[in-house]
Amino acid sequence: MKTIKMEEMTWPEIKAAIEAGFTTVVVGVGSTEQHGPHLPTMTDARIGDELAHRVALGLGHALHARTIAVGVSEHHLAFAGTLSVKPETLHALLRDYVDSLARHGFRRIVFLPSHGGNFATVAKTIAESREDHPGIEVTGYTDLMGFVAALNEGSAEYGVTFEEAGAHAGENETSIMMALEGDLVAADRFAPGYVGPTGQAEVKLILERGMAALTPTGVLGDPCKASAKHGERYVERLAGFLLTRFGAQEPRTPERR
Repeated sequence: MKTIKMEEMTWPEIKAAIEAGFTTVVVGVGSTEQHGPHLPTMTDARIGDELAHRVALGLGHALHARTIAVGVSEHHLAFAGTLSVKPETLHALLRDYVDSLARHGFRRIVFLPSHGGNFATVAKTIAESREDHPGIEVTGYTDLMGFVAALNEGSAEYGVTFEEAGAHAGENETSIMMALEGDLVAADRFAPGYVGPTGQAEVKLILERGMAALTPTGVLGDPCKASAKHGERYVERLAGFLLTRFGAQEPRTPERR
């Protein structure tokens, strides 16, 4: 097999892979939304795609399905370029993914959300799909706080504070994009965004009034300490964290396959 990315495979290749035992499929669930003045709107989708690929490699005998690139991002709509779907729209799309993949013979479907607004909908879809497809293991990682904590623990290894690491376009997401898509990162625009506490009150404000009510630039955190070296470590660490949640080993170095 030249690749495990289904979007790069022909249908006979996918069919042959399933028949050869590649009956697990991993799906990233990202977003297309603002990530401050320095990161592209593809950030969450690109990170989700990378994590899904590495997790699929680590699981073994798994394929990587096309990442869902638009998510629930209404609280970012004050910023140009953000695309958003309603939770019920994402829910319907995820259900259709499950129905399609199950029909082709996959026995395990793994969803990996990489955008905070998607986690609740992914969790709901997994629960319902398990009832509708009792012979198939529909699973995923749906603990948003655990996901954020794993990212911030990685930043702490480099002396980056929780506030600098940020919850959106801060040091850790910026570092990851520098590692994955460095040409798309505008380093000359690095500047601190909101670096205060992010508790229940702040989350409530963001959800009710939008991200712009807390940060006029759309940044939570400070990207100024970001680096590609940090980013590669964060991706490796986060993929390993996710794999252990599925009972797998640490990921292998990703290859073009």
